Amino acid sequence: MAELWTTERDAPCDPIDLVEELAGAHEWPGERRSETEIAVRLGGRWCDLNLWFSWTPENRSLIAACALDMRVPQPRRGAVYPLLAGINERLWLGHFELWSDEGWPTFRHTVLGGGDRPVALDVLESVIDAARAECDRYYPAFQLVLWAGEDAERAIAAALMEPKGHA
Repeated sequence: MAELWTTERDAPCDPIDLVEELAGAHEWPGERRSETEIAVRLGGRWCDLNLWFSWTPENRSLIAACALDMRVPQPRRGAVYPLLAGINERLWLGHFELWSDEGWPTFRHTVLGGGDRPVALDVLESVIDAARAECDRYYPAFQLVLWAGEDAERAIAAALMEPKGHA
């Protein structure tokens, strides 16, 4: 991906431009919503993932949010909050939350820029990789809580289980 970011660039790279270039290079469908926002869709292991990025130049921060392609119905939200807490205790980067209006379980992380280059390509790729990995890892736990009525700790344990052998 070196062609997307080189040290020879004269001007600082706008992180939303960088996301747009990265999405194009990977052929992820997306929509530039404004100069400071972009949404892209990429495939995950269990479902499509909806990534949204928002850049705030004043404080040089890039919010990355990755929503799972599922909605938590209002009556099931009480069962999801212990799941969110249990998952978040295990994360080293970012956190999961439930977007209250839409009911989407969402992984979110904020990257702070610095110096002349607000957000480097390798940092952006790491955030996207982490969002995809955590969404893929915990999607089954959300399914178990929402649709099988499993409690949060058992759902997390099942999602983190490492299979051995072949079928």
